[in-house]
Amino acid sequence: MASGGRHILGIAGLPGSGKSTLTSQILATYEGAAVNVPMDGYHLANAELQRLGRASRKGAPDTFDVGGYVALLERLRRPNPGDIVYAPAFHREIEEPIAGEIAVPADTQLVITEGNYLLMEEGGWQHVRPLLDEVWFVDVDDETRLAQLLERHMRYGRSREDALHWIETTDEPNARRIAATAHRADFHARTLPMESA
Repeated sequence: MASGGRHILGIAGLPGSGKSTLTSQILATYEGAAVNVPMDGYHLANAELQRLGRASRKGAPDTFDVGGYVALLERLRRPNPGDIVYAPAFHREIEEPIAGEIAVPADTQLVITEGNYLLMEEGGWQHVRPLLDEVWFVDVDDETRLAQLLERHMRYGRSREDALHWIETTDEPNARRIAATAHRADFHARTLPMESA
């Protein structure tokens, strides 16, 4: 950031690894100079997932508007003086994205984008990595990650049984695909709980 201009940092990792925790820590450190534009804002709407027959796999690579996400990153890569780029946010409490919620002014130095598939090389995701200056991969042991994932699913309304089923049938197959991309990261990070950071 000392060199000036706009920089885009990707934060990748498995579901429940702590991507949002690391992003929050960076935002707190560079308050006012950084904005988070998460990949999750490009989840397809639940109605569209139902239409496509993909609702039971929500979170898989083909349940996102990857083309829209790439287009946003291209706009963020080349800010126009005085312009504000608006990005969508994802709300877990309603399990839907909301358009235009995140404002990125042209003078924002650091844009963070967190997501599972930043390092994938197929399905349209291969266009993401060239638009990022660096990608950090969040490493965490599986026991901690799965406990965090279970807690998150239950916090947003799933029963323990439903949460465990979702982890086994949806999150873990996705996690295996994401783990296979970890070697492409520029840096591997481990997070601490916010109160310990």
